Amino acid sequence: MKIRPLFEGDRSRLLAIVTATGNFTQAEIEIAMEVIDDLLGGDEEYRGAVVEDEAGQVVGYECHGPTPLTDGTWDLYWIAVDPRAQGGGFGRALLRASEQDVMAHGGRLLLIETSSQESYAATIRFYERAGYPLMARLKDYYRVGDDKLIFGRALTRTEGVAPSQ
Repeated sequence: MKIRPLFEGDRSRLLAIVTATGNFTQAEIEIAMEVIDDLLGGDEEYRGAVVEDEAGQVVGYECHGPTPLTDGTWDLYWIAVDPRAQGGGFGRALLRASEQDVMAHGGRLLLIETSSQESYAATIRFYERAGYPLMARLKDYYRVGDDKLIFGRALTRTEGVAPSQ
């Protein structure tokens, strides 16, 4: 497994991964790709990485960035792993890499927002097992019956990174 920066040549593979997860609407996929394009274009609002499997195939990515108008709060905007590679530790490795990058840039708090829909149950368990408690729930945020869940974790250099599953 190898974590590395995103390259322009990764774009089509990342689109395939985001689409294959089955969790995102077409509009969400388009936004994910806009963020990837911004990151590839050098937009300093975004930072990210991809993870490759042992064969050198990109199997996932993450994108994070500082939260405007805060002191040390960062957001994990996207994390996605090819469904065929899920359960292999790639998501944990990407989350650890984002945490390390946030801390290296003076971040102290990492927030993650997601949907409450049943299709996100595995995602929610992933965040909870990674040491991210639910910090807030906004009822009917995305649509009626679809709450916005906000998970978060304080990051400190002395505690290192989130525990593994």
